[in-house]
Amino acid sequence: MERLNKPIIMTAQMGKADFAWADSLRRRYFPPERNQISAHITLFHHLPPQALDEIKAAVSALAADLPKPTATLSGLIHLGRGVAYQLHAPELLAMRMELAERFAGLLTAQDQQTPRLHVTIQNKVVPKEAKRLFDELSAEFESRPFAIHGIALHYYLDGPWQDIGSWPFRGR
Repeated sequence: MERLNKPIIMTAQMGKADFAWADSLRRRYFPPERNQISAHITLFHHLPPQALDEIKAAVSALAADLPKPTATLSGLIHLGRGVAYQLHAPELLAMRMELAERFAGLLTAQDQQTPRLHVTIQNKVVPKEAKRLFDELSAEFESRPFAIHGIALHYYLDGPWQDIGSWPFRGR
């Protein structure tokens, strides 16, 4: 694969059924002209491309050692101009924090913060439309398990993403 001088995004990979569910909601509720990527769970928004080898080595080692983290779809988040499903995934968050320590000095201010893990299904709409969807989905929401299977890296191409690679959790 060609190396690009573009920011690297790290995501948690959803299980197939959960991805299909989340991505179908994103296609349904996200403005089509702005929906350039599939449903995702962002762990890091902007890692430097010059550190690609270090990032891949860290992700590969962690994924090989760690089992699939348990996660729960725990609620909805009103984003002001959109809606997301919140994830409660302490093991995934701990793994992300371990990576953040390894990447000290490489992180943007945004990536130095503890993330609020979520899957955005709507964004960039008028606040009234977002509030309507938030209320509708909140009325029928039930917490449930949510599958996380691995970690993926992508180049950010000023809108769309290009896949770099993915690593499944393999530990026991």
